[in-house]
Amino acid sequence: MVGDRNDAERWIVDFNGILIRQRPFIYGIIDDTRAESHQDSFKLHREVSVHPETYRDYWEKGWAVEEGVFSREEAERIAQIALELSQQELSREGDGYVVDKSEGGEIAPRKIDTPFLKSSEFQSFVLDERLTAVLGKLLGASPLLSGDQIFMKPPHFGSAKPYHQDNFYFQCHPGDHVITAWIALDDVEEENGCLRYIDGSHKGPILPHEAVPGEPYNLVPPPDLIDLEKESLALVKKGGVVFHHSQALHTSHRNESDRWRRGYATHWVTADVTCTKNTLDKAYFRRDDYPA
Repeated sequence: MVGDRNDAERWIVDFNGILIRQRPFIYGIIDDTRAESHQDSFKLHREVSVHPETYRDYWEKGWAVEEGVFSREEAERIAQIALELSQQELSREGDGYVVDKSEGGEIAPRKIDTPFLKSSEFQSFVLDERLTAVLGKLLGASPLLSGDQIFMKPPHFGSAKPYHQDNFYFQCHPGDHVITAWIALDDVEEENGCLRYIDGSHKGPILPHEAVPGEPYNLVPPPDLIDLEKESLALVKKGGVVFHHSQALHTSHRNESDRWRRGYATHWVTADVTCTKNTLDKAYFRRDDYPA
């Protein structure tokens, strides 16, 4: 269990003495030796401070922004690699999961799946201790990388992503130990399609999700279950990170600007997480070549 959600200082005290528990996955057993090595690295995370409002916002609203985790130059380097890779993948224009297509037949990159497996620079970037340290503070345990995507949202093209909860897809438990770190590779504002959240929605259940006609990669909760009066916009500068809880309702609108809105979404769990589906079968941290 993480510490008191409403008291950041109390949480720091509890967190300094935390122990990671090993539990079997429904789909296999965690390598205890590997988990222990991450527990050792987690000790270093205690040295890194997190803004008190980041911790408070995360547990009260279900999401939080931490600016300046990476430099603008570092984010730009990753953005350029992502752009080059996405251009190569445009040849898969029949695959709507990674490509956006206009009514006139024009295509543009929508997302990059499993970027961690496609570039050593992506690997070094997402495993950087400046990121994992904040994750460790929010989770109260060593973060283990499960999966990732890069969302491209090109200017005047990037499609909307309707409201959804990540954990509807993941089916991982406890939900409090599953988190997404969304790294801004561009300055993100309302006009270029920032993330939007329903504040406090992470405290509720996983909602039913229904198919969207003509959008096979989108499932959405019934509209009457989404309280838009509690919607907030997550504005973040290039190199900053938006952290959100696995059950936080979130969306993003179409990019109406002249600028890109690239975001690197990384999904993390702790060692005690189990799943009722095969989400973790191909988790990165379970690979033999995952850095210890």
